[in-house]
Amino acid sequence: MSEKSDQLRYVIWLSLVASLGGFLFGYDTAVISGTVDQVSSQFSLDDITKGWYVGCALVGSIGGVLFAGTLSDKIGRKIVMLLSAVLFSLSGIGCMISSNITQLVVARIIGGIGIGVASVVSPLYIAEISIPGIRGRLVSLYQLAITVGFLGAYLANYGLQQHSEILIEKGLTTGFQGKYFATEVWRGMLGLESLPALMFFVSLFLIPESPRWLIVRTREVKALSILKRIFGKEEAGNQILNVKKLIAEETVSDWRMLLQPGFRLALFIGVALAMLGQFMGVNAVLYYGPSIFRESGLSSGDSLFYQVLVGLVNMLTTVLALAIIDKVGRKKLVYWGVSGMIVTLIFIGIYFASGTKLNLPHILLLIFFLLYIFCCAISICAVIFVLLSEMYPVKVRGSAMSVAGLSLWIGTYLIGQLTPVMLTGLTPAGTFWLFALMCIPYIMIVWKLLPETTGKSLEEIEEIWIMKGKKH
Repeated sequence: MSEKSDQLRYVIWLSLVASLGGFLFGYDTAVISGTVDQVSSQFSLDDITKGWYVGCALVGSIGGVLFAGTLSDKIGRKIVMLLSAVLFSLSGIGCMISSNITQLVVARIIGGIGIGVASVVSPLYIAEISIPGIRGRLVSLYQLAITVGFLGAYLANYGLQQHSEILIEKGLTTGFQGKYFATEVWRGMLGLESLPALMFFVSLFLIPESPRWLIVRTREVKALSILKRIFGKEEAGNQILNVKKLIAEETVSDWRMLLQPGFRLALFIGVALAMLGQFMGVNAVLYYGPSIFRESGLSSGDSLFYQVLVGLVNMLTTVLALAIIDKVGRKKLVYWGVSGMIVTLIFIGIYFASGTKLNLPHILLLIFFLLYIFCCAISICAVIFVLLSEMYPVKVRGSAMSVAGLSLWIGTYLIGQLTPVMLTGLTPAGTFWLFALMCIPYIMIVWKLLPETTGKSLEEIEEIWIMKGKKH
């Protein structure tokens, strides 16, 4: 019993360290929401350039996913995570000291590359060191860390905004404190990222390389010592045999594996779910929440406070999803959650379409948003990184996740760029009704094409796709 407990604690420790990449992902993604109006005012940005300021980090993310998976297949998961920690640190410092919008955008792009790298390699690492029965929960730690990062960014934005108002009232607007935490408080909001980035960098030196990657690289002695700490002596040997058996069955050892019938279907599902998930509204709310709330007549302070509540519900719901994902199953969570998203998005649209005429209270809009975030967090947000990290063959798992991750970040970039235009052109009501419509193909793909992977080992999941390929 004691040995099992030690093994579980060790796996959780490894997962928590890798999940710090998710925290940085979340902070870097969400912190932008509290800075949009200040930066737009200071640098005279219009709707297009405002969208570029928000979306530029996503361009970096696309660049990051393009090389992260392939690089991690070549040089290892751990080294690539170290690279992401360095990029996050450089971005935080660069944003803080930027003297013009060009420098700020460059620094944001560097952070975006870090996001792209972390979004591929951190959940991939967790999946490869996990025990099958709790793999969903462990990979969901990464999504939980993202939501903690969101909440941390919202709290930092709200707290620093309140602090800046106090400093300005007292006339403390000069020197370092005046510039970075009063008159240009957005600098402090963006710069705080460098602190957890440094923590991530140091922590990575305390964990080993992925044992499955080591087996692929024929470094079985080192892999065995790590697997013994995770599974115990006897099962560690079985794990190595299972991975080697699958590798021996694989006739192609590069990206061409993904063009084989079974894996081609898996790749299509991953790409489709990653892309569609971005057009269902969640990132529009996370990026532009305060601006959307102000559309309903709220003040800047109240809008930031509402966004803190959105972040809190997002985090707490992810904790619930983490607890049930390996019991309920991936597909059922999607069915329940996406159905709820459709209903709440329709009601948000109705509020914006008729709320002013009917003089509906702002608290009603907040309730709709919180219910929507609950449905997102317990379904598509909790499930997507779990699915992407467990769907693909071990030899090219990193490369496959890069392809799926690329589609995710292209979709995220488009939403970041187009949301201000849609809110103006389609009105807020039309925008949220469009998001509701995009939920339908997502739920159909999960229903018709995706096998249930809950409780299965990575090798068993790979066999499912091989068998599907043979049927075709």
